[in-house]
Formats: sequence, C-alpha cells, structure tokens
Amino acid sequence: MKSIFTLLTLLPLWCGVHAQHIRLLQPQFHTVRLRVNGDFRLPPVIRLGSDDRLELSFDGLTHDIHRYRYILTHCDAEGTPSDLSETEYLQGFNDNLIETADPSVNTTLPYTHYSLMLPNRDVSPTLSGNYRITVYDEDEGRDHPAFTACFKIVEPAVQIAARVSSDTDIDRNKTHQQVSFTLFHKGYSIRHPGQELKVYVYQNNRTDNRAGGLTPSFVGADQLRYEHNRALIFEAGNEYRRFETVNLHAPMRGVDHISYHAPYYHATLPIDLPRLLNYSYDQDQNGRFLIRYDRAVESSDIEADYLLTHFAFRPSAPLGAGSFYLDGDLTNHTFTEANRLVYNADEDWYECTLLLKQGAYNYQYLYLAPEATAGTTSRSEGNFHETENEYLILVYHRPFGERYDRLIGVQRIGN
Repeated sequence: MKSIFTLLTLLPLWCGVHAQHIRLLQPQFHTVRLRVNGDFRLPPVIRLGSDDRLELSFDGLTHDIHRYRYILTHCDAEGTPSDLSETEYLQGFNDNLIETADPSVNTTLPYTHYSLMLPNRDVSPTLSGNYRITVYDEDEGRDHPAFTACFKIVEPAVQIAARVSSDTDIDRNKTHQQVSFTLFHKGYSIRHPGQELKVYVYQNNRTDNRAGGLTPSFVGADQLRYEHNRALIFEAGNEYRRFETVNLHAPMRGVDHISYHAPYYHATLPIDLPRLLNYSYDQDQNGRFLIRYDRAVESSDIEADYLLTHFAFRPSAPLGAGSFYLDGDLTNHTFTEANRLVYNADEDWYECTLLLKQGAYNYQYLYLAPEATAGTTSRSEGNFHETENEYLILVYHRPFGERYDRLIGVQRIGN
C-alpha cells in the first residue's frame, strides 16, 4: 500500500446544490476549510448584519509565498451567478489580496498556510444568499483559478421546527430516516410558496444525496408543512469511522502504524471490513475533521505535518461494475479519481491513498453504481435507524419581481 496519491481531477467551476461546497482545481492546494466563528462543527453559514466571521484557510505545498487573490460572486439557490452587479451585493471592493501567509515550521513537507476573514476591511457582503469564493494566483490570472469555496448568508425571516424520525413512509425503525419540518412565517409574506420558495435538505454535508424540489404538504395562513415527502427519506447509514494522526511517533485511534519513507510520513490504517450486520455506536463528528498536532507549540495550522494516509477496504462480495469512494469532509464529498478505491489483486482489497494533514478525521465508504449520482452505504457501512445523523435545512425565497434568491431560513438538526 505504498501507492502515491492521485492528483485531483479538474472539475467544473460552480457551487450549486449538485456540486461540492469546496472544489479543488489545482493539485498543490490542500486542507481548504471554511470555519464560522472558529468552530469546525458549524456549517459555512453566517447571519447578515451580525458579528459572525467566516474564515477561509488553505495550504499551498511550497514555502514560496504566492500572491493569491479572491473574488466573491453572489449566486442563486442552484449556484449559478445571480443577475446582480457587484455593487448590489458587496460593500467595498472585489478581487482582493489574501494578506495572511505563514510558512510551515519544522515539517518534512513544506507548505504555506493562507487565511482570510469575511467580512473584512476590504469587502463586506450586503445581501443574503449563496456566495462563491474563487481563489487564484495573481501571476496566473483569473482564468486559472486554484479552487472555489461556497458559503451562505442568511437573513432569518422564518422559523423552522423540524424533526427526524425512523418511522418513515417506506419502513419503520429499520434502514431509513425521514425529515419533517414546518416553516412559520408570521409577519413575512410568502404569497405563492410553490413558485417562490426553494427548499433543500442536506445530510452530513453531503451534496450527492441532497433533497430538493420540495413543495409543502400543507399551506396555512402563517405556516408551511413539509411532511410525508418521499424526497425527505434518507438512508440512515452508520456512524462514521474515525482515525487520528495527531502524533507522528505513535499510532493513535484507528491507525495501525506510522512510518517515515522520504520524503513523506505514512499512516497505514487497519483493513476496514463492511459493517452490514450491526450498528456501530460512536460519538463521531458526522464526517468532519479537525487539524491537530499534539506537540504544536503555537499553532497546528503551521506545525502539523502531512502524511500519506493509506486506506484499505475488503468488501464481503464482489464489487461488480460500480466503485467505492472515500467520503467525508476529507474528500470534500466528491466522487473523483483521487478518492476512488482501486482493487489490489495481490492483497484482495480495495485501496486509496490521500495526502492528509495531521488531525482527527471522520470517513466512510460509499458505493456508486454506474450512471448513479448518489452514493449508497448499503454495501459498505450498512443502514441502521439508530445512526445519529445531522441534517441542514435551507429555505430560499424569490418573490415575484425580485432578481435574486434570499436565504431566509436555516435549521440544523440531528436525530
């Protein structure tokens, strides 16, 4: 399992509900993160006009400091750029320099850690909705972006009461979970909900299985109910698998051994087996990761090293025509060659190697059938109604005559 990591495939440049929240477009960029108020557990959503701060950070794999710039683009609910001029959704100037750049300290793999905060003295968004950050190297120009990252700004106008149940419209206390919710909009006018609203529900930050195209099952004077909707039934999955590489000198949780083969450290995880028979309780972070080096003096952001991390999965039955993929925030919930598992005939397992910064990670395996757009845990993790999943509900509103989609409600719930 010493295969070198695969470069990320270049992919279309947009951030709609069908696309990933973070899209890497050049292979030298790693660990792109969006954090709200310094909390890695929060979704990338800030409140309009509040003191919320969004931090974008990333690593460029060189000590040569580059002049990276960023552009903010307002998008509609589907992720297409809105029909607005920059002056309508931004205060200040667009296309600004990322000024914070810190070289790594005492790492075997040199990198530079870049970060910026939004809003800042240069630019401040003035409208709610979806936003795309495009980062590019000043020397290469705007036509050669490094990556895009998407965040959201909400102007709370509705209240959302939601619940998750294992008593679904297709089974009871078995393999699925169903989301139901009610929008309360007293004092806020929604005249034609079916035409004016766009509502989406995400499970554990995944974009492949998101629910959209939702219409209310009940329309009242001040409330809208979304109940008994087949689109709101999700595979329950299992708790995420976990591993920690916070210590380079001793294997921690979920790591079989750590070794050094110039020029990289290597972390080899135990062989993973399917979990189709039993629910595996664990206090996971629903697919997230936290960068951490236990011997960092000042900051793990610049003192944590990178390791080639080796995954191996041995399914219980022949794969067939589809593929297994590593899923979680560590892969930005993508289906690319970089995180597709490849069969190793000598060892009779499927394997994948990723270059990952030291930290604590969640991951799972998804099976993607040919021509499918959504992965399934049915052949790798199993599906159990007890699984503690996290769901994010987003409500967009575009009244007749308006030119952009407002984000008027956000609710995060777990079962």
